[in-house]
Amino acid sequence: MNPFAPAELAVLAADPVVWASLATLIAMEIVLGIDNLIFISIVTNRLPPEQRGRARRLGIGLALILRLALLGTVALIAKLTAPVFSVMDHGFSWRDMILIAGGLFLLWKATTEIHHRVDPNHGPDMFEMGSGVASFGAVIGQILVLDMVFSVDSIITAVGMTPHIPVMVIAVVVAVAVMLFAAAPLANFINANPTVVMLALGFLLMIGMTLIAEGFGADVPKGYVYAAMAFATAIEALNMLSRRAQRKAEPVESES
Repeated sequence: MNPFAPAELAVLAADPVVWASLATLIAMEIVLGIDNLIFISIVTNRLPPEQRGRARRLGIGLALILRLALLGTVALIAKLTAPVFSVMDHGFSWRDMILIAGGLFLLWKATTEIHHRVDPNHGPDMFEMGSGVASFGAVIGQILVLDMVFSVDSIITAVGMTPHIPVMVIAVVVAVAVMLFAAAPLANFINANPTVVMLALGFLLMIGMTLIAEGFGADVPKGYVYAAMAFATAIEALNMLSRRAQRKAEPVESES
């Protein structure tokens, strides 16, 4: 049976439960896309300014392609959660191993970026070409690695929320479109505010630890993670407002 046949789509469109699940899934996919978007914003800011926009569009486009490709193999995605081997009576699936590998990569990348900003005289790393500027291919490669990790998590979440493939496709396309729209403003904002860069890198550390914990079977409520991120963002926003108010007050104090 073709899930995209006009008759099937008409039945889905007439079901209010389907619309409710679509709205919920779109919201979930957008929230899950925040992690990916923060990473893309940070790594593309290492590129020369004229390459950043193209790298963001390509990275987000790859995320869409990966998600749609995974949706075409829903049966395979379901098997990714089946245990492959066990260690001390704990089974590890392909999804678990992908999450652990992605979490370790995020920890390494965030730690490296923090070191680069704390130590301005650091030597070039494996993703730099000696000038402190990352290469376009290296940045796209890093984005592709994390796209795969976040895509697997995103599609498994979608499969768990609805059995309807058209609903999953619409939710994924809408979420990626939001990512594409928000990528440039978020990257520019992060690049223009050094303290926000450190905050975003701290988020990546927390996200990496969360992925590793989930890979080892721990149930980490995403609501707590995003609530902590929202609280830290609110504090940083207050700090930015405070610094702005101090800068405005400085000329007045010097004149008096």
